[in-house]
Formats: sequence, structure tokens, C-alpha cells
Amino acid sequence: MLKGLIFDLDGVITDSARYHLAAWNALAEELGIKLPAKASDELRGLARMDSLELILRYGHQENKYSLAEKEALAAKKNMAYQQAIKKMTQADILPGISELLEQAKTNGLKMAIASASMNAPTILKQLGLLKEFDAIVDPKTLSHGKPNPEIYQKAQAILGLKADEVISFEDAASGVAAIKAAKQFAVGIGDSQVLGQADLVVSDTSQLDLAKIIATFNSKKVG
Repeated sequence: MLKGLIFDLDGVITDSARYHLAAWNALAEELGIKLPAKASDELRGLARMDSLELILRYGHQENKYSLAEKEALAAKKNMAYQQAIKKMTQADILPGISELLEQAKTNGLKMAIASASMNAPTILKQLGLLKEFDAIVDPKTLSHGKPNPEIYQKAQAILGLKADEVISFEDAASGVAAIKAAKQFAVGIGDSQVLGQADLVVSDTSQLDLAKIIATFNSKKVG
């Protein structure tokens, strides 16, 4: 029986991913690294240091910096990102999300955020959604990033639920892989070819209908 919903943040609740990508691109340019178009998809859902390592590999600079220097670069990117998200408002909530959250509350479902972003509480506060969620996984408590299932397992545990009692939402292939590794039902938002591992895929958030999602959840065996 469905008892809870777990959400990624960037690209699912709001398009803060574009702020991340803009900040990473600016840092890459500063380092003399030209990122290919596919980097935008590869960076989605990755933890901060994993994102930096990916960018440095593109520039063949992964061995150029010490750990302390890499941490400084990541901190610089995050400062630029934090300045950008201060401009976010409720208008930045993606279409259909407010309605979905309202439907979930009406159905008595618990809700959690499973995002690699350390800025999740700040973003949710800017969007006026902080009180809508029962839990937010703290990325600092994690040992592994997506596609490892740890973040979704932790969100599920915080809600006090079992894997077959939750539906999780993602827009990145690595996130969907994490959900499935956690043995949860996955809703992918975006390209069905990229997110083919999901149990259900919709093209964008405006297509999220809780009744239809629950019907699909009930008709499919999770695992």
C-alpha cells in the first residue's frame, strides 16, 4: 500500500538544475575547459565533488589540483549558485508540482526530499514549500552519491516506510537507477529513452497526475 512520496529536487520540484549548470559552466570556462553538450545530462543528480571531478576529467585536469584546491573550486561554484537561487520565488515551482503535493497531502501521504543538493532547505524555503515535506535527507550524512541507492533508502527510512510503500520521482538516469537499486517504484520525468529504467515516465511535470501514478503503482510489481 502506498504511504509516501520521495522527490529529487533539481528538475523535479524546480528547475534549479539550470542554476547549477550555469555555475559549473562558468567555472569550467575559468579553468579553460569546454564542456560538451552531453555534460548537462551527466551533471544532473551528481553530488558537488563528483560534478567537479567530471568537469576536470573533460579538461584532463583531474590530477592537476590537490584535494584542498578541488574543495576550494567546488566552494567557489557553490557561492555563485547560492547567489543565483536567492532570486527564486514560487513562480519557479515547476508546472503541476503544487497540485501534486496538494493531492498527496489530501491522500495522507508522507513526503521527503532526496537531493544531492546541500542547498535544498534554502531552495524549498524560497519556493514556500519547506513545510510541505516531512523530511529532507542531509547529503552530508551520505557515503555514496547516485546511482547508489543510499539517499533513497535513507529517505524511506526517515519516513518510517518500506520500499514497496513509496513512489520516488527523478529526472536523471542516475537518480532513476538509484531508486530502482533501492527497490522502489520510480517515476521518471523527461526523455523515456534516457529514463527507460523507470516504472513510469512522463514528458514533464505538468503530466504528473497522482491518481494515474497510483493506479500504475498498484498494477506493477515493484522490484
